[in-house]
Amino acid sequence: MPENAHIIAVIPARFASTRFPGKMLADLAGEPLVLRTWRNTLLCKTVERVIVATDDERIASIIHEAGGEAVMTDPELPSGTDRINQAISELEADIVVNVQGDEPMLPAELVDNTVALLLNNPEADAATAATPLRVEEYTDPNVVKITCTEQNKALYFSRAPIPYSRDSEMPEDLALRHIGLYVYRRNTLTRFCSLPPSPLEECERLEQLRLLEDGGTMLVHIAQNAGPGGIDTPTDLERVRQVLTTP
Repeated sequence: MPENAHIIAVIPARFASTRFPGKMLADLAGEPLVLRTWRNTLLCKTVERVIVATDDERIASIIHEAGGEAVMTDPELPSGTDRINQAISELEADIVVNVQGDEPMLPAELVDNTVALLLNNPEADAATAATPLRVEEYTDPNVVKITCTEQNKALYFSRAPIPYSRDSEMPEDLALRHIGLYVYRRNTLTRFCSLPPSPLEECERLEQLRLLEDGGTMLVHIAQNAGPGGIDTPTDLERVRQVLTTP
């Protein structure tokens, strides 16, 4: 890895959403959600460039009017990762950070620490983040869990309660909630998008399993402060609104 690696953050922002159509344009304390996420990502110290990759002219216009950079991508792409890969296809980048468009309050320090984790471990292919799981999240299939080795290498991601404990309701010292942040080496991202969906990925509907099934190494930064979480539903939007407007 070059000493001065080119690190680009890309925010995939598709207009359509199964559970919350048009959520990228939803009002969040006076600004569209995607604009909030873009502004928040600019706070990351390790990232030299922030790009929004979208399939919708309205989203692109919002970012352009704010002085940002937006790239139009194919609306038929199967995932946000494919959208990112297309957006950077002609750009110089050594490290690519995938910041979910529905994470408007992801702490910049968390992103920077996850980037640093990959930079400091040249043998790893990618990095992601996690935070301690709350008891009420343990059996919730909408909350993705992750298990790691003692060296913080990802072993598995699941919607099921993992690791399962026979002796207690939840193993609090081991149970982690996955945070939808990914930091890829450029060649890892290219390879990932060239692979077909893997069996476990299709079973769990979690595309990050494709990298693990391919034999890749993904490190996990464990953060105590992960922000209020992403916005997948109108209820989530109201929850984050409350956080933003509470003194």
